[in-house]
Parts: sequence; C-alpha cells; structure tokens
Amino acid sequence: MMIFNRFPVAAGLLVSVVALNFTIGTAAYGQSAQAPASDPTNAGKAVFSKANCMGCHKWHGNGGGGYGGDALSLRRTELTRDQIIEAVGCGRPGTGMPFFMRGAYDEVKCHGMNRQDAGAQMPPEGGTFLRPKDIEAVADYVIAHIKGAGEPTYAECVAFFSNTSRVCDVYKTQKSDDATASTGKNQ
Repeated sequence: MMIFNRFPVAAGLLVSVVALNFTIGTAAYGQSAQAPASDPTNAGKAVFSKANCMGCHKWHGNGGGGYGGDALSLRRTELTRDQIIEAVGCGRPGTGMPFFMRGAYDEVKCHGMNRQDAGAQMPPEGGTFLRPKDIEAVADYVIAHIKGAGEPTYAECVAFFSNTSRVCDVYKTQKSDDATASTGKNQ
C-alpha cells in the first residue's frame, strides 16, 4: 500500500493495464464463443489423415493402388455407417484392410471371429489404434464427404488440403480438359 501511495500515477496505470488485460481476454473469449461452428466432420478428416487411410484410399477416397494394395473406392461403397465402423475397427479378413481397434480379434470378436477363427485370413494391424469415437468420426467423415461423391474435383481437393496444394493442380487441369472435350475444340 505504501508503494502505491508514493507513486499514485504508477498505481493508476497498473490498475488500468490489469483492467484492460481482463477486458481484452473477456472480449476475445466472448467472440470465440460466438464464432460459427466448424464442420462437425473435421475430427473424422483428421483421423482419416492420422491413421493414414490416405495411404490406400487416397485423399479423395477413390481407392486404387496404394501401400496396402488395391483399396476399394469409398466413393462407390455401399457400406452403411455401422459397416464402415466395423471395417475400420476390425479390418477386412482376407484383404489388406487393417484393423484399428485395440483388442480386435482378441478381446473383441470381429465379423463373428476371434484370432484363431480368422487364421490365415487375419487382417493386418493398423499402424495406430483408434478410440471408438475416432472410428465413428472417420465413418461420419466418409459418409458426409466421400461416399457417393462421384469423381474427385479441384474444389474438393482444395477443401481437403485447406489451400491450393500442388497436389490439386491435376484436378484443375482435368477440369479444363473436360470443358474443352465437351465443346469439341480438341477434335
């Protein structure tokens, strides 16, 4: 107290700075609480990347050759949400589709089988184990953004990579080629 009495201007300045600090923090907090909600499937997109689903299914989910073999197209899949959850958690016996659920085929039967039942058809273990909520999130992402989407587009590529990645350039060129071909200028 005596220090503040000796320096009344400094004490007033200190009180002002502290008050301003609280005001700025509160205003920023209030603004972020009112910011528009992001896409609820962003968590699934992050899991899709983290678990390296892209290694086989590609960023667009169209599949094709990859590190794990010839992955199926998630764009053309007929699987339901529950079937996608099972496929991610338990893998696909007899294929290169790995399982990502801890305890699959040991503590938890998958596709009605344990490890002994699966035998030589046992799917490989994924590079990382996912929590049940992460498996559900990736299934929700596939349903919302990949399943039934048709051929990949430049806009989807930019949305996936959150910028104009050079990876997307091939889709920009295809769009121009498709437009040229449809008008008959290249014939």
